[in-house]
Amino acid sequence: MTGTFINIATILLGGTLGLFFGARLPQRARETVVAGLGLFTAAIGLQMFFKTDNAIIVLLSLLVGGLLGEWWRIETHLEHFGAWLEARFAGGSNEDENGSRFVKGFLTASLLFCVGPMTILGAMQDGLTGDYRLLAIKAVLDGFASLAFASTLGVGVLFSVLVVLLYQGGISLAAAQLQALLTPAMTNEMFAAGGVILLGLAVSSLLEIKPIRSGNLLPALGIAPVLVWVVDKLPQWWEGLQWLLH
Repeated sequence: MTGTFINIATILLGGTLGLFFGARLPQRARETVVAGLGLFTAAIGLQMFFKTDNAIIVLLSLLVGGLLGEWWRIETHLEHFGAWLEARFAGGSNEDENGSRFVKGFLTASLLFCVGPMTILGAMQDGLTGDYRLLAIKAVLDGFASLAFASTLGVGVLFSVLVVLLYQGGISLAAAQLQALLTPAMTNEMFAAGGVILLGLAVSSLLEIKPIRSGNLLPALGIAPVLVWVVDKLPQWWEGLQWLLH
């Protein structure tokens, strides 16, 4: 859970700075920093993908995972859930102004910090391998976001760390329990698929080059280990499929 603790620290630091100095940070500076983080995230995604031992497994896991994600409409459901939470808890007009502002800051920050492919992928990588690089990147992004939010929505943003600890930390702890079930080959291909998802996230959300529903590709993280198991159990079938694809 090292990455989660780093994430919490940056949210608290960014939120505190935002409460006192947020209005002084130019918008152009924030945009440039986010663009730099987007390029770095894309580079990390490529690095993860290049560690694959079988690119066809990654391709098939992304194709099958993408179809499942579109069928289940994962990203749409996440967006609707976030909209429902905001309308349910932060939309009342009869609340005290300070109380409403606190709740809106808490909910807005919690949703931004916890809903997204980087949260799930980074927490799984941290739990399975102890590699917290993705969560460190996310921590920097969240730190800047908390600075901006706290400057307008107040101290409620700082309390979002409780949700980050429970949700993101929970994923890391759950992933750690899967170590006995996943072989190194399964983990390797799972994170190679995750690298492609991370690249899509950088292109769509951080660099804003082209909209990509990266969240709908998340089932690929579960498909990749299954394909590795199938390849291990049915090598002759796999060799025939490779011959057909070539």
